[in-house]
Amino acid sequence: MVATKVNPGIRPYPSQYVGSWTMRGGTQVTIRPIRPDDEPLMVKFHATLSDRTVYLRYFTSISLPRRTVHERLAHICHSDHERETVLVADYKDPQTGEHHILAVGRLNKLQVNGEGELAVLVSDEYQHKGLGTELLRRLIQVARDEKLHRLVAEMLHDNLVMQSIFKRLGFRLWSIDDPGSVQAALNL
Repeated sequence: MVATKVNPGIRPYPSQYVGSWTMRGGTQVTIRPIRPDDEPLMVKFHATLSDRTVYLRYFTSISLPRRTVHERLAHICHSDHERETVLVADYKDPQTGEHHILAVGRLNKLQVNGEGELAVLVSDEYQHKGLGTELLRRLIQVARDEKLHRLVAEMLHDNLVMQSIFKRLGFRLWSIDDPGSVQAALNL
């Protein structure tokens, strides 16, 4: 019998966060943690984003080639589950069997003791179907499971949809030093 060594510094894939969910309109997706083999799907996902959606998420315009460069996506897809959780909404086309990522949500643990930062990005075609809200709900649960005490997010002042979602989820919002941004926080 051969003993298997487990590296205590590397967490296994968090399969407890895999689950199905149905969007407004009836489209069913699997919400799950990102995997290394998702990189080609992430390239296709980024191609579905409008310039406005990219600007609202990243606070600047970033070209598709820059967003989909291998090094960047490899870093995102090889998530360190100890420091971050990245969830994707995976849709399997019933006709072709092809998978598509429709949205990405991220929880980064901050250096500040017990805090995490949230961000969500939803493909333009699937916005306003509850997907961003559901990703945030699940990331809030991950934060609770990880014993975080506080979650924060920053968004552009004119991103009223995200502000509304954060308010509905119980976050408190306020303006910060940068007049173009709004901060959201939730004590867990």
